[in-house]
Amino acid sequence: MRIAILLLNHGRGSGEVARQHAGELIRAGHEVWYMHPRVGSGVAGAHNVDIHLGADVLPVHEYLPAAGKGQRAVSHMEAAEALAYVPHYEAALEEIADDVDVFIGHHANLTAIAVHRVASRYDKRFVLFLHGTGIEPRHHGGYAEEVWAQIKAAIEAATGIIVTTEYVRDELVLPMVDIEDDRILVLPCGVDVTEFTPGTSEEIRAKYDLPAKYVICPGALSIAKGPQNVVAAAAEFADIAPIVFIGDGELRGELEQELGDRGRFLGFVSQEDKVALIKTATVLTAAPEKLEHFGIIYIEALASGTVPVAYRGGGVDSIVTEETGVLTKRSPAALGRAIRRVLEDEEAASAMARAGRDRAEKEYAARGLGDRLATWLEESVMGAGGDGEA
Repeated sequence: MRIAILLLNHGRGSGEVARQHAGELIRAGHEVWYMHPRVGSGVAGAHNVDIHLGADVLPVHEYLPAAGKGQRAVSHMEAAEALAYVPHYEAALEEIADDVDVFIGHHANLTAIAVHRVASRYDKRFVLFLHGTGIEPRHHGGYAEEVWAQIKAAIEAATGIIVTTEYVRDELVLPMVDIEDDRILVLPCGVDVTEFTPGTSEEIRAKYDLPAKYVICPGALSIAKGPQNVVAAAAEFADIAPIVFIGDGELRGELEQELGDRGRFLGFVSQEDKVALIKTATVLTAAPEKLEHFGIIYIEALASGTVPVAYRGGGVDSIVTEETGVLTKRSPAALGRAIRRVLEDEEAASAMARAGRDRAEKEYAARGLGDRLATWLEESVMGAGGDGEA
């Protein structure tokens, strides 16, 4: 197949998923166009297409204060401002439309509108990958009515829909759009199980002066991601193991003062160091303010033999089982006490680590999920009367 994958922007979560899918589809012998503004080096082996927006402000799904005036959330834009971006995405898609069998647009956003328009003009099939961050704002009154009407029309017209979890499907998508269940593929995010593997790294401990036991919390230091909750939770277990944060954001200074000597903030680290830090930790935790739609960090923990301890609710419930980790009520004290129990019971922690690795290999290996995507595209999308080339 010849597949075009379009994103609104580089993306932190959805971008990682799209890059992973592109790589796996290329490995399986398909031709892939990978497209978004500021694409840079893109994906190895793909036709990487930079979308020129004609504006300095980047449209995003979720605005982070650290971005300053360089970003604006589409869900907060007036209709004219938001829709002015769409022709730029369309123009990039039209340049390749004759060469493509199927389009995959990521998010219920401007990308959905652009893909729908171009696919309709060129009589092509298209799929929309509906991550929660795109559609959730509509549950809270986001998106101008004219913009949402076009997004909704695109979702309804899509040949197929992909979501990461039943939570996204049942709680975020279906209440907003009436579509048939048999058009929806639930496809979890994947992890490279050859990159994230069990085993400790003495080098990473020495580099960051870390003890034998520590708890790690990856993610942006913003209110929504909940690092303030993890800082509060640390009071329950810091006498056994420190909390180590990787990532940065506007809350760092305030949280460093509050945390004191109970842990460390390492800021941004390389991918290599991130992997080593996660697999060397005893526990991985997070406590976001809102329900998570999926949570890639939890499958990275499972694959690494690191025990995830997190707030219950949302997509994380489909990842972390009682055999592989701990889910708690949404309270910093409850989270901290659960982490303490894992740190104190080494035998139980080892059993969860082994079960987590097994679950990651069976359910979340990127290669297997890539094969599932390719089969679904071939059989359910292109096979349903499509005339594309395999």
